[in-house]
Amino acid sequence: MEVAARRVKVRASSWAGLFDCPSRWEGVHLLGMKSVSGLRATLGTAVHASTAVFDQGRMNGDGITATEAAAAFIDRLHHPEGEVDYRGEDLTIQQAERIGLTLHSKYCNDISPSYDFVAVEMATEPLVIDCGDGLEIEVTGTMDRARVVRGEYGVGIGDIKTGKMAVTKDDKGRPVAQTAGHAAQIGTYELLYENTTGESITAPAEIIALSTGARQEVAVGQIENARDVLLGTEETPGLIQYAAQMFKSGLFHPNNKSQLCSAKYCPRHSRCAFRDK
Repeated sequence: MEVAARRVKVRASSWAGLFDCPSRWEGVHLLGMKSVSGLRATLGTAVHASTAVFDQGRMNGDGITATEAAAAFIDRLHHPEGEVDYRGEDLTIQQAERIGLTLHSKYCNDISPSYDFVAVEMATEPLVIDCGDGLEIEVTGTMDRARVVRGEYGVGIGDIKTGKMAVTKDDKGRPVAQTAGHAAQIGTYELLYENTTGESITAPAEIIALSTGARQEVAVGQIENARDVLLGTEETPGLIQYAAQMFKSGLFHPNNKSQLCSAKYCPRHSRCAFRDK
């Protein structure tokens, strides 16, 4: 008798979390445990919302201005979709508003005009990967922070990342986009785009980094061959193969060295025997 395959859904944006702390990822994505967002996360979401309004307007030829699109930032910051815990934050709502509006303006005036957008926050068709032994991984996700752009090397992914450490410095003190840790998500976007449209991704991906730190710096960095991180090469297994082993065994190990190992970010933190006491 043929046995139906077991299918595990993995959102594109969650790959990094799976390998940062598998135990936390299992709690959130398989067991449905909830954690509350903080103000900095809400700030990032609001910046993504307003820049998407501006980019969509550019793509449609609507003539929307950066100032008009900024209304989406104010609305999302003050009316977030989910619950927000404001306790223990290192900034006020007024500071978050100032930081976000500064980044929104810099993006709309300095970054966005250099891109030819094909899609903004594109919805994609799920991609099912057969991992053998009756396991399928269904990769899903709206490219909710990414753009598809067309340049001299063809179509590529442009993904906005916000955060205090989104922009670092090189050895000469110049702003540099932090690209480390983003390849898995970018590679997933590339696979989903190709699966949905039938069009190949041929250009390197770009991380558009917007720092929510004190200086609100912006920078752009490239990621090449992002799909190899997921799919692997002849010499090295990809993350999908490692993920399949976790899903097959049901063993999701903890990582008490994760920067997100706290009650603020992990819903199973209080019951985790491996957390720092």
